[in-house]
Amino acid sequence: MKILSWNVNGIRAVEKKGFLEWLKVESPDMLCIQETKAEPSQLSESLRNPDGYFSYWASAKQKGYSGTAIYSKTQPLDVQPLGVAEFDDEGRVLQADYGDFTLICAYFPNSQDFTKRLPYKLEFCAVILEHCKNLVSQGKHIVLCGDYNVAHTRIDLARPDNNEGSAGFLPQERAWFDAWLEAGFVDTFRHFYPDKRDCYSWWTFRSGARERNVGWRIDYHCVDCGFLSRVKSAGIRTEVYGSDHCPVEIEVAAEPIFS
Repeated sequence: MKILSWNVNGIRAVEKKGFLEWLKVESPDMLCIQETKAEPSQLSESLRNPDGYFSYWASAKQKGYSGTAIYSKTQPLDVQPLGVAEFDDEGRVLQADYGDFTLICAYFPNSQDFTKRLPYKLEFCAVILEHCKNLVSQGKHIVLCGDYNVAHTRIDLARPDNNEGSAGFLPQERAWFDAWLEAGFVDTFRHFYPDKRDCYSWWTFRSGARERNVGWRIDYHCVDCGFLSRVKSAGIRTEVYGSDHCPVEIEVAAEPIFS
C-alpha cells in the first residue's frame, strides 16, 4: 500500500494546477490532505468523488481556512474527527479506521509569530499524543501523517541558526516531538535516513527558496513501534509542485486491511 500525505494549501487552487491528473497517475491507496480551505459543497464533483476513491472531509467553521481530507481506495470501517470541539472547529484531524490500523490525517496548528498560538498548538500536541497512546493501548496500530508544523532537529531545516525562536522550531515544539518519539512512535523518514540532510517538504514562496532548497521538513508519517515492521520505505516527493509543500509518502506491506 502506498500512503501519501500533502498539504495542498487550498484544494481548489491545486485542482487548477493538475491535482486530479496527478492523483490518477500517482494512484495512492490512501491520500491524506491538509489545508483544504474548503467545504465539500464548494468543490467540483471530480474533487469530491474522483474515480476509484472514497473521500472524507473535515472542514473548519471559518470559511477558507484549515481543513483536512482523506481519499481512500478502500472504504474504511469508520471515519471520525478528533472529537475535541476546539480542534474539530478548525478541521484539524480526520481519522479512518481500517481494522488493523487507524490512519490519522492531521494538520497541526502553526504557533505563529511572537508565539501567538503556541498555547493552542501545545494543547493540540498534548491531545493528539494522548489520543494515539490510547489507541495503541487498545491494541490498534496508528499511522499519523500530515503537516506537523515542527522541524524536529537541526538537520530538518536549511538554516537552523537563523530560525532559533521561529515558529515551527521553538524549544517547546521540539521538546514535544522528543516526547512523542519517547512515547513509542517513530518518524518513518528518519528511521530509513537518520542522518540525511537537505531533505525538506516545505519552502516559503519568497526569494526562490524552493529552487535553492532553503526549506523545512515539517510533514511526516509517524507510526507506532509495533507497526514499523510493515513500513517498507519512506520518501519526500520534491518533484511534485502545486503547493508550498510537497507530498510525503510511505509504502506499507500489503496485508489484509480488515481484521
